[in-house]
Amino acid sequence: MRAMVRPAKGARRGLEARGQFDAVMESALPRDDVTFEADTVGGLSGFWVRPANWRADEAILHLHGGWFNFGSARAYRHLVGHIAARAGTRAFIPDYRLAREHPFPAAPDDVLACYRALAASGVHRIALTGDSAGGNLALGLASRVAGEAAAVDTALLGIAVLSPITDLTLSGASYETRADADPLFTRPQVAELVQSYLDGADADHPLASPLYGRLAGMPPVRIHVGDDEVLLDDSRRYVERAAAAGVDARLDVWMGMPHGFPGSIGRLKAAAQALDAVGAFLAERLAQAGP
Repeated sequence: MRAMVRPAKGARRGLEARGQFDAVMESALPRDDVTFEADTVGGLSGFWVRPANWRADEAILHLHGGWFNFGSARAYRHLVGHIAARAGTRAFIPDYRLAREHPFPAAPDDVLACYRALAASGVHRIALTGDSAGGNLALGLASRVAGEAAAVDTALLGIAVLSPITDLTLSGASYETRADADPLFTRPQVAELVQSYLDGADADHPLASPLYGRLAGMPPVRIHVGDDEVLLDDSRRYVERAAAAGVDARLDVWMGMPHGFPGSIGRLKAAAQALDAVGAFLAERLAQAGP
C-alpha cells in the first residue's frame, strides 16, 4: 500500500477528485448480513445501514470522513456496515454539506439538525461514530449536545471515532514527527483543505476544533488512531484534555498503521481488531438505560 500511494502523497486535489475518493471508500469489504435504505433525516439525505435484529429506539449516527471536502453516505455504507453489525444496531450516515461550496459552519449545523431529527423520531439512545473529518464533527456535536441539552428525551451514550481531526490550527507535533511515516498526508496539503473548509473562520473555534471545545459532561469517548499519522497528536491531546475534564476517554494507538486503516477490513488484521473494539464499546453503551 505504501509503495502504491507514495507518488500521490501530499497531492493537492480539487473537487473533481470526489468520485475517486468515493470509489476508494466504497471498495471496503461488504457484508452480506446488513441492508441499506436511502432516507432523509433532518433534511439531510443519507443511508440507513441495518443489521439483523436492530431496535427502533436506538441508533448510531455515523459522520463520514473526507477532510470536509470529500465523501458521501453511499461511499461509506460498507465500512459502516461493519460497525453496525458489530454493535448490533442500525446506523444512519447523513450527507452533510461539503466545502468548498458550503464552508464552516454548514457541516456542524447539518449534523446537529440530523441528531435532533433522530431524537424527535423516537430514537432515545444514540451513539456517535465518525472518521477523520467525521470524527471532528462527531466530537463537536457531542460537545454541543452536552452543552445545549439539544434533546432532553434522548441519551447520547457514547462516541467512538477513528483518527479524528481535532485541531484545525494544525499545531500538533506529529505533523513534524510523523511527516515521513505518514504515507498519505503532508501539512501543506492538509492546510489547503482546512482553509477551504474554514473560509476565514477562526481555526480554534470550538465547533471547528473540538480540542478547544467544551469537554466536561460528555459521555464516554473511544478513539482509535494509527501511529503513522500526522494526525496522531490530534487524538493524543484530545484524550488528555477530555480525561482532565473528567470524561471517560481512552485512546488506542495502532502501531505501524496509517490513516484510514479500518477501511482495509479483510486485508489488515488491525482493521478487524479496531472495528471489533468499536463494536463492543457501542453495544455496551447502547445497552445502558435511556433517560
